[in-house]
Amino acid sequence: MNPLVSFLSLCFFLLALLVPSNTTATSLPRSPSVPTTTTLGVTYTSSPPPSSTPSLPADRVLSALSSLNIHSLRLPNPDPNLIRSFAFTNTSLFLSIPNSLLPPLAANRSLAARWLYGHVLPFYPRSKISLISVGDDAVSQLSPFLLPAIRNVHLALRDLGIKKISVSTTFSFVNVITTPFPPSSGTFQEPLGDLLIKPLLQFLEDTNSSFLVNLYPYNLYRINSEIPLGFALFQEHPFNFRDDLITGVRYWNLFDMMVDAVVSALAVAGHENLPVIVAETGWPSTGGDPTEVDAKLEYAEMYIKGLVGHLRSGVGTPLRKEGVSQAYIFELIDKDIVKQGTRNWGILYANMSKKYHVEFSGCDEIAVERVLLMRVCLVWWLLVGFFLV
Repeated sequence: MNPLVSFLSLCFFLLALLVPSNTTATSLPRSPSVPTTTTLGVTYTSSPPPSSTPSLPADRVLSALSSLNIHSLRLPNPDPNLIRSFAFTNTSLFLSIPNSLLPPLAANRSLAARWLYGHVLPFYPRSKISLISVGDDAVSQLSPFLLPAIRNVHLALRDLGIKKISVSTTFSFVNVITTPFPPSSGTFQEPLGDLLIKPLLQFLEDTNSSFLVNLYPYNLYRINSEIPLGFALFQEHPFNFRDDLITGVRYWNLFDMMVDAVVSALAVAGHENLPVIVAETGWPSTGGDPTEVDAKLEYAEMYIKGLVGHLRSGVGTPLRKEGVSQAYIFELIDKDIVKQGTRNWGILYANMSKKYHVEFSGCDEIAVERVLLMRVCLVWWLLVGFFLV
């Protein structure tokens, strides 16, 4: 081939590599050379009747998710009408069954089937229901009913021929993990660990499900005065780190420490490879009482922005390089009527306007820069190889 033609062909090829495509960052194809990212979702808590705060119309919830470009939604109080509205959309739904239903579900599989007939069967698979949490932090008097209820919901799904919806339950970090300091010493609290969590973990592994945990650095920061505020808010600072003296690992944010404490507890229980999903995390923009001086808009935006950037970077945690598989921000919208003594967690105001300047969609700037850097390196390698031949 003519050397000039070869050179021009190479130039066109390099130009195609360098020119950005018309697609957004969300549609960048995932390849083995690009770090994997956590699926980022949000929680929407509808108001069950009777309530002084009416639930939003389904189309407004859809519009809110669309404006944020978020495609995973957690519904702690799933409304069948809202589930129906997500038919033929690209939004994955994570449903929760209230704690009050645990005793009857544990006693009777037919009642589990009845719940599925009302919340799953009429809509699935048109609505992309991917996960059901049976109960939320049910570790008190309800704990004896938890595993039987989970098994009955799982078996009822199989009776209906549904095999692609995972079943698990959600725990609160502070109620099940002994300590996050150091993360490598994290274990499950006893007697809960032996009586409930270990048999549950075996069930989750047998059914290819995940361990779900509510993880709030804000709450841990409030009860531990030794934690710097910047460490909890993902702020980069020369002294914003903590070392695990047992493993020699350095941590740059509290979120990773808490995740790795869960990972360590799973490893001690013999299930170190079980996927972890953060069912709730967030930072309040207003506090429940005057003493919550760090529940403010500025800090909430720092946390959400830092969390999103960290999860999108694909760096994972020191003990789990792939990171958590999913994380759900609590919550989508502020309540229109807030009782005295409650916090506001929404990433949108009650009037649906944006509260924070955060880009939730696709890869964050760090991941995009990595892709561009890879392209530049490839171009340089091809040019050098061409002229050396």
